[in-house]
Amino acid sequence: MTVTNWAGNVTFGAARVHSPGTLDELREVVAASERLRPLGTGHSFNRIADTDGDLVSVASLPSTVHIDSLASEVTVSAGVRYGELASRLHAAGYALHNLASLPHISVAGAVATGTHGSGVASPGLGAAVTGLRLVTADGELLELRRDDPRLAGAVVSLGALGIVVDVTLRVRPTFDLAQYVYERLPWSQLSTGWPEIMGAGYSVSLFTDWTDSVINQIWVKRDPADAPLPTRWHGATIAETPLHPVPGMSAVNCTEQGGVPGPWHERLPHFRLDFTPSSGAELQTEYLLPATNALAALEAVDSIRDRVAPVLQISEIRTIAADDLWLSPSHGRDSVAIHFTWHPDADAVAPVVEALEERLAPFDARPHWGKVFATDPAALRARYPRFPDFLALRAELDPSGKLINPMLGRYLGL
Repeated sequence: MTVTNWAGNVTFGAARVHSPGTLDELREVVAASERLRPLGTGHSFNRIADTDGDLVSVASLPSTVHIDSLASEVTVSAGVRYGELASRLHAAGYALHNLASLPHISVAGAVATGTHGSGVASPGLGAAVTGLRLVTADGELLELRRDDPRLAGAVVSLGALGIVVDVTLRVRPTFDLAQYVYERLPWSQLSTGWPEIMGAGYSVSLFTDWTDSVINQIWVKRDPADAPLPTRWHGATIAETPLHPVPGMSAVNCTEQGGVPGPWHERLPHFRLDFTPSSGAELQTEYLLPATNALAALEAVDSIRDRVAPVLQISEIRTIAADDLWLSPSHGRDSVAIHFTWHPDADAVAPVVEALEERLAPFDARPHWGKVFATDPAALRARYPRFPDFLALRAELDPSGKLINPMLGRYLGL
């Protein structure tokens, strides 16, 4: 059976694909395997999940969502997707602090690769994790809670510590947001307006195709109780009709715009929960760097726009608050994320990614673990102060390297 990732740019080399239906079956599979990797929803764009041994999916394990009102936490089975979890939380009166642009990704897979949402005061998705249960390489079940210092190392795990079976997340009372979209923000406005623009809402995204002297769109998701933003704002004009981030595409599957209030889980993602993408005709790359370097980094990208634009569908610029997770790309620093959605042409994209990394290297850029990047492994390890601690934790939980594949071996220095 041929198994590919969502984008179709990776065909996994696994000899076997397992979908155990019970925890005991999962433990048996892990204990018996010589080499294995966890497989989530396949929304990674590189070979982080690849193996020539066993691929293990937890999607067939019992789907559970248990809300603990006293602790303000929810424990959810690893294969549950954020869209499903968000709907159930909202129905019970609760919310997560953030969501990614696409709500169709699994909880365990998203936090393991450092996936994030947006907002100057909102850290990535993994920052909500207060506990994990995972099956380690020897088939044993390990529970980590917030009082265990290893938890901060096990959240963004890259799948190198074990197969996560459930995740406990901090929740808050449900809330509403209203989404406004503006068009054609002059690039020149960023030099003086950056703090106000990026802080104008609970979550703010800038979209650009790097072909003009303007930012194509600004998506502002803010409290409906706040005073509406003006029709003309920092030189940009409020959109009269709903828009899709990618020029020319229909907005029918995008979350509601025009300032109409709605629940958090129907506004924080860019795409509707009831829209399931059938394929991903794209590649993705993303770099997170200190927010203090945001404008200089954007200028660095702009200096090679003639190389970026021809292979690009759209670029998104967001902010993420700092967290303390050892391998999180926003570990220890408030960050700006510069994201690139490419046309699905790996040969054309590869040299542009290398050129971007050359321009962004002075800003201590950390790539998203699940996307296309070419960063030198030694340089990447040096950008994470807790990398030695993660390596020690990995050696403790998987001393034989059962969960290591060639990509991880290279970037972990093994």
